[in-house]
Amino acid sequence: MTLYKLASRDSRPQNTIINVKGCSIGNGGLVVIAGPCAVEEEKMTFELARCLKRMGVHILRGGVFKPRTSPYSFQGLGWRGLEILFEAGKSAGLPVITEVTKARDVEKVSRYADILQVGSRNMQNFGLLAEVGRANCPVMLKRGLSATLEEWLLAAEYIMLAGNVQVILCERGIRTFEPHTRNTFDINAIPALKQLTHLPVLADPSHGTGRRELVESVALAAVAAGADGFMVEVHPEPAKALSDGRQSLTPDAMALLIERARKVHNVL
Repeated sequence: MTLYKLASRDSRPQNTIINVKGCSIGNGGLVVIAGPCAVEEEKMTFELARCLKRMGVHILRGGVFKPRTSPYSFQGLGWRGLEILFEAGKSAGLPVITEVTKARDVEKVSRYADILQVGSRNMQNFGLLAEVGRANCPVMLKRGLSATLEEWLLAAEYIMLAGNVQVILCERGIRTFEPHTRNTFDINAIPALKQLTHLPVLADPSHGTGRRELVESVALAAVAAGADGFMVEVHPEPAKALSDGRQSLTPDAMALLIERARKVHNVL
């Protein structure tokens, strides 16, 4: 008997479908989330949002609170960045997702964001999980840096037990001994989760690899493995990005990825 009773496929054989402003996640379609790692300034964010909308992106991502390994790295624009992201999404006609890092910020962030993201560093921040569990807003829960599938699903259980069953799981790679990539993307996790849970499963090949030349291949592999969609970082000038430029695609590369991903998805 599994410990994650609410998230288990045994408790709900049919897939959970999450609707976000007309975008359905988990219904067999392919959902694409894209945007800059961090919201940097207004003009670029608005232009990029409209560009992504034209190429078929469904949800706009952008970090405004950026917990970084180094305290000297760009930490995000904070509340001003959240306002920019919200307005850019509204201008382009895209729902938005952003990370919330503190339990006390959940209520305010949920006024602007259509999906709350809990990052890998906070996967077992149980106070934060309980708080997003009380929010009337879908939650994307990223896998922890070294979390097992059971630990990850039990983190989802905290959210669901607090009342919020709109949980999306996002595989973003785990830490291993391999230094060539930023993380080791666990492609096994996607079909395994499809057996274990009814919750939608997305892939983040940007953080999973940390190298833009690998992002497309891993994204396509995730689609082939059965992911409900993927989230990719995009920047008009990756070399000038204030955060994670090394793993960010250009808009042209993103458009090509979407085209190829749809072909893989349609074949399957």
